[in-house]
Amino acid sequence: MSGLEATLADVAEQYDALQAELARPETAADPEALRRIGRELARLEPVVAAYRRLGRVRDELREARRLRDEEADEELRDLARDEVERLEAAEQSLLDELRLLLLPRDRNDERSVIMEIRAGAGGEEAALFAADLLRMYLRYAERQRWRTELMHLNETGIGGVKEAIVRIDGAGAYSRLKFEGGVHRVQRVPVTESSGRIHTSTATVVVMPEPEEIDVEIDEERDLRIDVKRSSGPGGQSVNTTDSAVRITHLPTGLVVEIQDEKSQHKNKAKALAVLRARLYERELERQRAAESATRKSMVGGGERAEKIRTYNFPQDRVTDHRIGLDLHNLPAILDGELDRLIDALATTDQAERLRALGDGADGDGNR
Repeated sequence: MSGLEATLADVAEQYDALQAELARPETAADPEALRRIGRELARLEPVVAAYRRLGRVRDELREARRLRDEEADEELRDLARDEVERLEAAEQSLLDELRLLLLPRDRNDERSVIMEIRAGAGGEEAALFAADLLRMYLRYAERQRWRTELMHLNETGIGGVKEAIVRIDGAGAYSRLKFEGGVHRVQRVPVTESSGRIHTSTATVVVMPEPEEIDVEIDEERDLRIDVKRSSGPGGQSVNTTDSAVRITHLPTGLVVEIQDEKSQHKNKAKALAVLRARLYERELERQRAAESATRKSMVGGGERAEKIRTYNFPQDRVTDHRIGLDLHNLPAILDGELDRLIDALATTDQAERLRALGDGADGDGNR
């Protein structure tokens, strides 16, 4: 029995056991058990239904093959050959459907996102590129009809961005944007360059699913040091007259978040806590990913931040995603938020990688 067949048999056995548990009188009297079993049955039902359709197709296929190989009447053999061809296509279609149904779902896919963008190597040009990336993602969110909130923005004097933190709120936001985490590189002639030479600069993008409070436990009294100071703008200029800037240090990990964008100390503290929770949750996710990578390493799903993932080449009007070797032209449109072709290609590649990890899906009878 193949790995796929064994997994399907286990799922069907779990489903039948849950059905039997649901029929017990004591279960009917327990609302929490009813909810739990109902959720599990709803999750398993599409897999079991397709698996049982597959069983019926295979029964018909065996009979059609027998007629094709043993029937004396030529006309019936021809009919059986056509039926075998039709049923083999149906069998393959069901196997493909089942592989997709069995793919582990990322429980964070439907969550909103907290995205951090930081200028990397390249000085002022890197900050200008970070500003371009920020606008690109804001425009993409707008195209998706997602809501955005700029939680923190540290700008340079000529419109660049040293660091930006933005919350992107919308169904499926993380499922689309999780492939964007990593080092982005730009090749172009900077506006500050008088000799016309092409420079290479970088910016780093971090994409974190926004956790619920119950996902990350923080004891504010024991785990946090909260410092309050006067907010300051570029060059140290005071932007308001109150001590509203909030700096939170998470003592167990040393993580530090500072927010000063709002005039209200309470709003800055709430934003800083939201960013801290996201960073702590991302740390835990990365620990889990590291454990999983011993058995499976997806090409695009891990979002390794240290590696260059994409190059934006202005002289050649080309964007290259290095993880999947994809080249796209019309760079201005991409920087204006037309990212679906890139993200679709990354999601498809990730799905294919995970399907390969699931197993090759032989038919279980040794026939084809």
